[in-house]
Amino acid sequence: MSTRRKSIVAGNWKMNLDAAKARSLTEAIAAGAKQTGSVDLVLCPPALYATTVAAALGLAAGVAPSGVALGGQNAHDKESGAFTGEVAPGMLRDIGSRYCILGHSERRTLFGETDATVNAKVKAVLAAGLTPIVCVGESLAERESGRTEAVVTEQVLGSLAGIPADDLATIVVAYEPVWAIGTGKVATPQQAQDVHALVRALLGRLSSPTVADTIRIQYGGSVKPDNAAELAACPDIDGALVGGASLKADDFLAIAKAFG
Repeated sequence: MSTRRKSIVAGNWKMNLDAAKARSLTEAIAAGAKQTGSVDLVLCPPALYATTVAAALGLAAGVAPSGVALGGQNAHDKESGAFTGEVAPGMLRDIGSRYCILGHSERRTLFGETDATVNAKVKAVLAAGLTPIVCVGESLAERESGRTEAVVTEQVLGSLAGIPADDLATIVVAYEPVWAIGTGKVATPQQAQDVHALVRALLGRLSSPTVADTIRIQYGGSVKPDNAAELAACPDIDGALVGGASLKADDFLAIAKAFG
């Protein structure tokens, strides 16, 4: 990893936990955050528990005294309006969020989000002053048919189209091979590194190689304490987007420490 890029490890809690468990998990992670080294930590709880997590982190005006930041799992591309059940980027910012996951494979496959949808959301989240964590990745069928490069290229270029270089430099990209999410499978460090290098080259096409070298690219896909160190050793892997393991404080902190 470039010495100019600080690792970022984010926990995507998905649709899990209740308020009490969200609070206790947040407190446990915050208590151990200082032992993880130089790494940015982000917690992305279900929207209903975001204020619970914000309170447990001691957030005030977007500042996290615990050293752990708050993020959303999704956002709408409009600031307000008749969009029942949706969350606006400004609402996330208003409760102290600094990050927002966009284009997760579950949003793409289960809820029909396209690269154009993700692109609109990226622009809205940036306009609200938040940092997007933009997800890309191929399915098992796409990998087995040799289409990984084509699929990831289309997703990166489509999801980030029209983003100025200055804004692009602030975005986090997460490569998440769909076949390795929640399956217990994980891309080998070399497989992950190869795609991360491709993503960085594509980011260079959208901006410049110099800007691309500053952009953080996470790996997401069954990241666990026992494979985190190998992934962290890869030059283009700058952190992790953690699913199941982020629901256990010890596991999440161990992963963060591997990248710290």
